[in-house]
Amino acid sequence: MSCRIDRVSDDNRVVLLVSGRITGEHVAMLRGVLEQESGRVAIDLKNVLLVDREAVKLLALGEANGTELRNCPPYIREWVTRERTETYGRPAEQRPRGRQDMDDA
Repeated sequence: MSCRIDRVSDDNRVVLLVSGRITGEHVAMLRGVLEQESGRVAIDLKNVLLVDREAVKLLALGEANGTELRNCPPYIREWVTRERTETYGRPAEQRPRGRQDMDDA
């Protein structure tokens, strides 16, 4: 199964509806989609079945830079929170400065 990304708008925010699996081969695609957006972005993970470490690193970086993660399955939320704490030294509830380059993930 592959990764599918649908783009919708929701109150001045772009929402990326992601479904399937987000693995290393899909991280570059998701990063590219995120980089194309100039405003506020949310990623809806309701229909995500599987993620790997590279995907979690990208999600953690995105969240650290202001991307909202919606409908995040508990195991992904726990992993993203742990990655953010280890890498950026702060949990998901704390918002840092503005969006940064997504190439770091």
